[in-house]
Amino acid sequence: MKIAIRYYTKTGNTKKLAEAIGSAINVEAKTVDEPLTENVAILFLGSAVYAAGIDKRVKEFIENIDVNVGKVVNFSSAALIESTYSKVKKQVEQKGLKMSEDEFHCRGAFKFVHRGHPDETDLKNAQEFAKRIVN
Repeated sequence: MKIAIRYYTKTGNTKKLAEAIGSAINVEAKTVDEPLTENVAILFLGSAVYAAGIDKRVKEFIENIDVNVGKVVNFSSAALIESTYSKVKKQVEQKGLKMSEDEFHCRGAFKFVHRGHPDETDLKNAQEFAKRIVN
């Protein structure tokens, strides 16, 4: 089964999650700057909340998918908002792709809020989540 991981980050929080997921399932995490070049059964897509939305680069990545994707699995971090799931789902479904109901979300540090997150427990939970999705 072919699996891909793509993410976008400004602060490094989502990169930490992407790399934890990648290490758990032995898949290299890449930024959304690298388009998918082959069909995948699972696309783990990571983003964070910026100004109450997802970054335009995540939207552009989704819009430019031109391979078959079995399902998109959202993972995200945010200091204040619960998750990017609904915003990513909207983009994914507009593209005609399937969004998994499963997602991983944790708090991310921003300025003085949630310092130290994602922490080791968050990263371990992300790894367990990825293993469960793949198996």
